[in-house]
Amino acid sequence: MNSIAKSLLRSVKHGRAVWLRSSSAHSGKQHLQKLVLGIETSCDDTGAAVVDDAGNVLGEALHCQKEVHLQSGGIIPVVAQQLHRENIEQVVKEALRVSGVSIRELAAVATTVKPGLALSLEVGLHYSLNLVNRYQKPFIPIHHMEAHALTVRLMHQVEFPFLVLLLSGGHCLLAVAQGVSDFLLLGQSIDIAPGDMLDKVARRLSLRKHPECHSMAGGKAIEHLAQAGNRQQHAFRLPMQQYRNCDFSFSGLQNLVNKAIIEKEEEEGIQEGEILSSVKDIAAAVQHAVAVHVI
Repeated sequence: MNSIAKSLLRSVKHGRAVWLRSSSAHSGKQHLQKLVLGIETSCDDTGAAVVDDAGNVLGEALHCQKEVHLQSGGIIPVVAQQLHRENIEQVVKEALRVSGVSIRELAAVATTVKPGLALSLEVGLHYSLNLVNRYQKPFIPIHHMEAHALTVRLMHQVEFPFLVLLLSGGHCLLAVAQGVSDFLLLGQSIDIAPGDMLDKVARRLSLRKHPECHSMAGGKAIEHLAQAGNRQQHAFRLPMQQYRNCDFSFSGLQNLVNKAIIEKEEEEGIQEGEILSSVKDIAAAVQHAVAVHVI
């Protein structure tokens, strides 16, 4: 982690303390609405939002980098970093504009600090450091998997504790949310995440060349094709069946799928990079195996 990130993270404890003092300063007075600017740059999209202390999103903005990464066949960290640098200021300004809130009216700035791509996270941290120093605002560090787990409470009255399943391109975990900052991790992937595995299978199947999937990310392409496929044409052995725990594994399943693809290519007499006639059946079988393993 570079010196900028370390400098910002050293201020985390101080930031929390200032936040608490700020919260308690009006305890004997009429409640004043507190507004927080949230900034997210953990992976490939640049996002910002203004949220009040009742959980209402007053304004938000997002710059999606999907098209760029589709052209390169996946997320390249240095490319993602540069795109964040180019777009973060405009995204933050747009979120503030839509919300009708100025930076001086904010009670704090909250930013993703982990997990994610280090180069992408650095952009959000650097931008936040400038904001909190310039306007003397408290800083709230955000663990974005915890944030995903708590998002449901913005939309529904869900009481603690509750069970959380988080699946993405980079993560797969099962946890009990016991409080806002209190999580019991039950299990996680011991190798790769399901989204990562599906993206790799999609690349191996050359789905960007498929007429129905040229503009889709890997997992979405497999889901689309699976709807018209017959999963019973391929039976993939489910991972981790011999273990009595809550962990996941997807790399072994990916290897089984790759072997099946090679066999079908030989059977159909085509080279890697060409589209199999049975591609929809493979997609259906892969998606089914992933879903049953998670269940």
